[in-house]
Amino acid sequence: MTVERPAAERVAERAREILAAVGTDPEFAAFKAACLKYDSDWQCFTGSVVVAEYDQEKDKHALFTEGLKALCLKAAVYEMTGDEHAAEIPIAVPVDEMTHAMIAQPQLLARITARVGVAIIHQTDQEHTDWRPGDYTDQVYRAAWGEPDSRLWLDAEEVTRRLDWLDRKYIAMGFRKQGQAHSFTFSTAELSASAV
Repeated sequence: MTVERPAAERVAERAREILAAVGTDPEFAAFKAACLKYDSDWQCFTGSVVVAEYDQEKDKHALFTEGLKALCLKAAVYEMTGDEHAAEIPIAVPVDEMTHAMIAQPQLLARITARVGVAIIHQTDQEHTDWRPGDYTDQVYRAAWGEPDSRLWLDAEEVTRRLDWLDRKYIAMGFRKQGQAHSFTFSTAELSASAV
């Protein structure tokens, strides 16, 4: 299915306006604090861990900024098209993971977006984490804010390469399916052996 999306410059201009409005909302500071506090819950085996030399405490602020920009781009596309599928533009995996922390603050986000007058679009079964340099998202992002942070906006093929490498590390530690399965029983013997 081919999705028609508005011109990059139009989306970029509106996304900048949305970001500015969200950033000056009276509850923005509380929203940001809640998102960053969620850091012990929003990491996963396949998200931000693909970032080179990742340190959640140091990197969460930059990820928050990028996640917010991504949501503003999606909101701008939705506002111009009324099409949820069109609004699900490709997002880099680490950035997408941060957007999950943001949508996990539903009351704050709903109040802020109601005051700003936009809808935040995100549905897991429709999301696209296949961002690539030069794609529609990249064009709109560059038109809005310049070059994306290459450490966080990772090409989909590079993410796959890093996940394959990480998967081999996980398997060596006893995790399967990129952390979605293991055979640990947490028996006294297992726990005692790991303490040695």
